[in-house]
Amino acid sequence: MSTTPRRAAAVTALAAVGVLTAAGAASAHVTVHPESYARGATDGTLTFRVPDEEDSASTTKVQIFLPTDHPLLGVLVAPRDGWTAKVTDTRLKTPVKTDDGTITDAVSEITWTGGKIGAGQYEDFDVAFGRLPDDTGRLAFKALQTYSDGKTVRWIEEAARGDEEPENPAPVVKLTAEQAGTAAIPAKAREAAADSSDSTARGLGVAGLIVGVLGLAAAAFAVVRTRSGGSRDA
Repeated sequence: MSTTPRRAAAVTALAAVGVLTAAGAASAHVTVHPESYARGATDGTLTFRVPDEEDSASTTKVQIFLPTDHPLLGVLVAPRDGWTAKVTDTRLKTPVKTDDGTITDAVSEITWTGGKIGAGQYEDFDVAFGRLPDDTGRLAFKALQTYSDGKTVRWIEEAARGDEEPENPAPVVKLTAEQAGTAAIPAKAREAAADSSDSTARGLGVAGLIVGVLGLAAAAFAVVRTRSGGSRDA
């Protein structure tokens, strides 16, 4: 084998390793799920996934900053074993009017401490909301990830429309005009739909039972009539 094919093979291998490394680095940033919701969706949950991308340090602090120009209302933080959550409220520049009154304050920051995300591992942090805004097409959640060696990674960059993803992108949720799934449907509506479905099923069951009884009665009548006819002929 000549040296040229060997060099070509080595270059190809190195290129493949580089692509895999770049792909791994690109997928290691903080993300939010689901990636889309309906505008004005109610009673839903956002999950922030935080992977540890350091070989020799653990993640010991996670900060998520919620937008206040398009605030999330009714924010609640799900407990996470080993972690303590601190919730910070901010007075809104523009209060939000709701059916229950005017909202003047909203959650602007959630900080988790006390836990640890080891190298090659990740942690999911769940945040429930009462209502998403209906006056924007996207929500960006800037995040800070602090490691045990003191290093802090700032996931705060937002890509302009049509641009490639930045090096340290902020988690983003796209808000759509249509329902993005059952999670975006209000809980009361889902319960009403379930009750309606149960009522329909019960109604169909009763109707089927009545039809069955009528069928049996008709069959019995036919048998009696046949026997009666046979007796007269005899």
